[in-house]
Amino acid sequence: MKINDTPGHWNMELTMESLDIPPDYIYPAFVFGTLTYVMILFCNILVVTTIVFTKSLHSPMFILLLNLPVLDIMGATALFPQLLHSIVSKDRSISYPGCFLQALLIHIYGSGNFLFLTAMAYDRYIAICLPLRYHSLMTSNILIRIIVVVWLFDIFIMAVLFGISTRFKFCMNNIVDVFCNNPSLVKLICEDSSVNNYYGLFTIILIQGGSLILVIYTYIQILLTCVTTKQSDARGKALQTCGTHLIVFIFLQINCCIVLMSHRFESVSPYLRRALGVSGIVYPPVLNPLIYGFKTQELRRNIIRILRRSCFAHVKH
Repeated sequence: MKINDTPGHWNMELTMESLDIPPDYIYPAFVFGTLTYVMILFCNILVVTTIVFTKSLHSPMFILLLNLPVLDIMGATALFPQLLHSIVSKDRSISYPGCFLQALLIHIYGSGNFLFLTAMAYDRYIAICLPLRYHSLMTSNILIRIIVVVWLFDIFIMAVLFGISTRFKFCMNNIVDVFCNNPSLVKLICEDSSVNNYYGLFTIILIQGGSLILVIYTYIQILLTCVTTKQSDARGKALQTCGTHLIVFIFLQINCCIVLMSHRFESVSPYLRRALGVSGIVYPPVLNPLIYGFKTQELRRNIIRILRRSCFAHVKH
């Protein structure tokens, strides 16, 4: 649907693609979505609470890990409340500021996951390949700087991406997706959006490609250290601390690659594109706390301890 190409698109009302949910499945879909959102909040808040209130987990690895559930909560909260409301109300309209904010938070969530997983790979590289220098290279001050720099860089590069879009006029108001994102917003532009496309490609290469190169390099070094060392505990430590990290990173890379390719090729079914887009936001927040909770022994043990303590406290009252 075309609209007047006036620059005041902050007052625009956009319409997202219909969910096409049959009437009989509206409330089951709402209940399922609500339970999924509640589970995401519960599992990720549990991981955050466990790390914050367990002194033995106040190591650089777990402090960096703490940022992943925070990002997962951000991404899920950017999607689910608006989606659940539209399921019940059958109203797929959204204001441009609301769409802009949703898209910005979702992209910060996605890129932030890559950046912090890369920082965690660097931490594991130092811990396993340079163990004698670990405490001097990963001090509290350096750790805080890494976290602050990652967050600021993540927010800045995504703010620039969406700031470029605000300069253009929109001649459409139909979002071709079930949630707002940069590719869908760019398709509303009636002018030459090459600058936005080039910068978007630059961010993909920088964040997703850069993180892939750095993680591959660190894991090659870790594997070489495990092969050459004579200490069996080094191998065990590498497998225990790196296995979960690698699973999460590979899953995120594959998921994001599939979603990006679905937007680049017009021949992809719009239904498949929507399903892949939602999966990229829903699956990581659901699976990440489960993977880290079950596969990381120290974290799993403390999560169980906190759950037991909470249950006993509830029974006493």
